[in-house]
Amino acid sequence: MASSSISITSGVFLVIFVWLWSSCLYANGCYTSIISFGDSLADTGNLKQLASISNRVLPLFLPPYGENFLNQSTGRCSNGRLIIDFLAERLGLPLVPPFLQDKGNNNMVTFKQGVNYAVAGATALDRSVLEPRGIVNPMTNASLGVQLAWFKQSLPSICGNESNCRDFIGRSLILVGEIGGNDYNYPILWGKSVEEVESFVPLVIDIIISAIDELIEMGAKTLVVPGNFPVGCSASYLTVCGSEKEEYDHVVVTGCLVRLNQFAEYHNKLLQTKLKQVQDLHSDVNIFYADYYNAAMEIYLFPYKYGFTNGALKACCGGEGRYNVDPSVECGDASATVCDEPDTYVSWDGIHLTEAAYKIISKNLFSTPQFNSLCSTLTSGVGSLGSI
Repeated sequence: MASSSISITSGVFLVIFVWLWSSCLYANGCYTSIISFGDSLADTGNLKQLASISNRVLPLFLPPYGENFLNQSTGRCSNGRLIIDFLAERLGLPLVPPFLQDKGNNNMVTFKQGVNYAVAGATALDRSVLEPRGIVNPMTNASLGVQLAWFKQSLPSICGNESNCRDFIGRSLILVGEIGGNDYNYPILWGKSVEEVESFVPLVIDIIISAIDELIEMGAKTLVVPGNFPVGCSASYLTVCGSEKEEYDHVVVTGCLVRLNQFAEYHNKLLQTKLKQVQDLHSDVNIFYADYYNAAMEIYLFPYKYGFTNGALKACCGGEGRYNVDPSVECGDASATVCDEPDTYVSWDGIHLTEAAYKIISKNLFSTPQFNSLCSTLTSGVGSLGSI
């Protein structure tokens, strides 16, 4: 179940020429803003705001989370910046603020350069679909459908009338995901078998595709849709699901769980198949599959090459155990331990990665000719499906 890859190539001269020509139109040569949907891999503060409304204090809002930021905890599930932050920096845009804000904060002007609807813990499937299957989301009900509803409700305040909003959406880079990982994380980490959860995958993919269809109808011209990470390399999965009966990846010496990585590849392959079907129906839209799986796997295969001298599988922040993960001790708890050099670790808290890992993954994805070609396809009006 290996991921497929469809690449787009373009001449270096053409890319440079288009960038220079369009820089007078768009602040960064391509886009006026980033619009983001997803879960904890992209959330820049929405769950933190939701929790404050209900007076919930979660460990992931406490130090050492966000320790690389001056004001510490920002609601990001890492010690610093996420992939979306590095993407914004690469495009010359401000870091994308969360949609949910404290009362009195009017960020609608700021939102013109980017707005993030992603919520940590979010699922693609709504609660009404998950709960009958015995899956309870303990974090939030802000599913992909809820995030899309927030987006629609906020548009008049951000961009005014329908025509202006269609133009705003068309000039934005829209990041749809990563989403769907939690639809699998909750049941698997709570004891359901991979085989049971595998039946959820087509449902999850259909929800993602439905959201993409809606966004295209609203005027979206460029969408980046990430796949899932190799979850078999996650310290939490290795702790909870690892056993003598499990097959580990010793062929390439990653030590990851083969079955769980095959599951992630199944999700990714089906997602790419469905994205191609959407692309075939919309010749003027650019849909790019962001290959998070292989961008991360490069690190798991060669951690020392990228400076991760403490390896790729142990968590920097957490509890005791082979992978520094203890289900009863969360990063942010008073009893949790924190490594001295987070930049030498891939895993931050057993689920999420360190800023250093996200930086390399972002570079592997967005510092490529394939990503640069987005500019040329945007200004030409000719859509295409690609992989980055």
